[in-house]
Amino acid sequence: MDSSLGEFLRARRRLVTVDQAGLTRTGGLRRTPGLRREEIAMLAGVSVDYYTRLEQGRERNPSDQVLSALARALRLDAAATEHLYALARPWVSENKDAWEADRISPHVLRLIEYMEPMSAFVVNRRLDILATNRVARAIFEGFEYNTNLIRLTFLDPAAHEFWRNWEEEATANVAHLRAAAGANHDDPRLRELIEELSRGSDAFRQLWARHDVQVRTSGFVRLYRSEVGQFDVWHEALRFESFPDLRIFSAAPEPGSPSESALAKLCAAKQTEA
Repeated sequence: MDSSLGEFLRARRRLVTVDQAGLTRTGGLRRTPGLRREEIAMLAGVSVDYYTRLEQGRERNPSDQVLSALARALRLDAAATEHLYALARPWVSENKDAWEADRISPHVLRLIEYMEPMSAFVVNRRLDILATNRVARAIFEGFEYNTNLIRLTFLDPAAHEFWRNWEEEATANVAHLRAAAGANHDDPRLRELIEELSRGSDAFRQLWARHDVQVRTSGFVRLYRSEVGQFDVWHEALRFESFPDLRIFSAAPEPGSPSESALAKLCAAKQTEA
């Protein structure tokens, strides 16, 4: 984890093309994708030696000016730029027990219950599903890995059928995990999760290596349950000011749509089974 900054720089450098950077192509075919170290160094206005030391973890105190220049050279968006700064300025948690404090207050539980008939569930930075309301339970019931959103995505064989836009969901979930994990990797359960997923899924390993960073905020999720068929919901991610590591993922279909009818039938069927 000490080489997180260098890994991030290497991964993002390989995703920037010569054309995107506005550089002139020289020579024949490139042996590696993306830009070379000397090209990023030139674009950021630093020496090749200095940039190399950053990638190799031998330079640990880049200035804000250098970080800003690197963000521009690497064409990072706001979320990825914030992640870059966090990797360069990691804070050390004074309270290691805070990682274990995934208990949900009764107030939050009541809140997600009152959000029905919308689906609502609470996740932490590892995307553990800590609490669900009745509608969310109906949506996730029956899956092998329904206590962690990213395990469900990559380790559950049924995930590709459940998410009709699986590739989009997989990419978004990995980028969200990267953003939520941030630069503070002192959570042993986070390390174990990443190792487990890397062993169990080639797709996760490839996406994790890209170092994409993007907090999920909103968008359509396209689902399928054999009991009712296809249905679509619009989701919003809500962050707690009092619990910054927790988020509520809420979702609802369009009023009066076939998706609304399908979700209502799914909830009724699961309630009857219960």
